[in-house]
Amino acid sequence: MQYDILKGSAHSMAVLLTHMQSEVELFASPNTLERVESYLLVMAQTLAHLPQPLRDRLVQVDWHGWACLQKLLEEDGQPRRAEVWYGIQSLVPATLELIAKLRKQEPVWFEIGF
Repeated sequence: MQYDILKGSAHSMAVLLTHMQSEVELFASPNTLERVESYLLVMAQTLAHLPQPLRDRLVQVDWHGWACLQKLLEEDGQPRRAEVWYGIQSLVPATLELIAKLRKQEPVWFEIGF
């Protein structure tokens, strides 16, 4: 289930960003930026609640980056442009790739409760 939340949030974000031509365009669009940030927050919160054994298997995930982004978004910290862009460009794709790789290697981890 958590995997589905992560994939769904990433997909929804990708749909929003499909027509964006650049970072400048995203940050000039407050409505789109608000939605993207909400998906990033959902992903950060979901990742923060993964079971510790699973987190331990995902050692290459930038857990510190996700935690910092989560805190910044929850507290409405400003400025956060660089952190949000890092989330979109690096955290999301790298994390989903690592989880997908682990899912292929260890499908049992993803059968129930994830």
